[in-house]
Amino acid sequence: MTRTLGSTGIPVGDITLGTSSLGDGTAPGSAEEAAAVAAAVDLLTGPFPLVDTSNNYGDGRSEEVLGLALAQLGGRAAARIATKVDRDPETGAFDRDRVLRSYEESLARLGVDRVGILHFHDPYSVTFEEATAPGGGLEGMRELRDSGAVDAIGIAAGPIPLMTRYVETGLFDLVLSHNRFTLVDRSAEALFADARRRGMGVFNAAPFGAGILAKGSASRASYGYTGASPGLVTWIQRAEAVCADHGVPLAAAALHFSLRSDLVDSTIVGISSTRRLQQLIALRDTSVPDALWGDLDALGPAPTPLAAQDAAAAL
Repeated sequence: MTRTLGSTGIPVGDITLGTSSLGDGTAPGSAEEAAAVAAAVDLLTGPFPLVDTSNNYGDGRSEEVLGLALAQLGGRAAARIATKVDRDPETGAFDRDRVLRSYEESLARLGVDRVGILHFHDPYSVTFEEATAPGGGLEGMRELRDSGAVDAIGIAAGPIPLMTRYVETGLFDLVLSHNRFTLVDRSAEALFADARRRGMGVFNAAPFGAGILAKGSASRASYGYTGASPGLVTWIQRAEAVCADHGVPLAAAALHFSLRSDLVDSTIVGISSTRRLQQLIALRDTSVPDALWGDLDALGPAPTPLAAQDAAAAL
């Protein structure tokens, strides 16, 4: 399903493929790298029109693997690439000059002249005041968009209080939040609603909470890179029972929670293999009855582990 990113006019699919683990830990020229490139080819030629990566994913290996796949495909790639600028891995610098260098590094790895979508990613090594000051990272982002080097710029991070401050600058065309608009955490709802009012495009990443909503309560997997509390596991067990009553896997409900939202333009799901891509397509194509949502709401709010983290980040 094709949608438009806010008022940008940029088309996007209801699902965007994330590649944070693509090629991670692989060595150049290895069999593992070849397998990752084969997976990347499938991502770039599959049914989803956008693939999301970052300068720092896998210490650059995600972009390198995607670049190798693009070189193999030539003009046959059906999907476009979105990437993110990141702080200097050695010094933590994230000023204007680092933004421009990060973008140049990404283009070199990908083997392309430009990308349409570029995000300012995880600006935790600098304060908001430093990022927004003259010579700060936001100056570099504005420069890239105004010069036509990219079509749209976004802010991509986690803590909602910090994300809100960046959105309120009015600079960005897009917002990307992860783990905070899911079956068990609705904390990004106000952020996304504000972005909507501003005409921004909205990406919602990690609808499975980075693990447990895909693997289920028995896995005792983490939520948002944080251990799932006993209370959260119990809530998910109850949600699994509700889903079972409706004949729907929990993972399908978790994905469709994001897909059905009027606040979300595209849902980013991390994929690093062809098998996972096929599983995602099956979940996307699962029929979810409308009655399921009311029954899940009747469970009440889930005890998300991220609220305390975000509150601490705001201090």
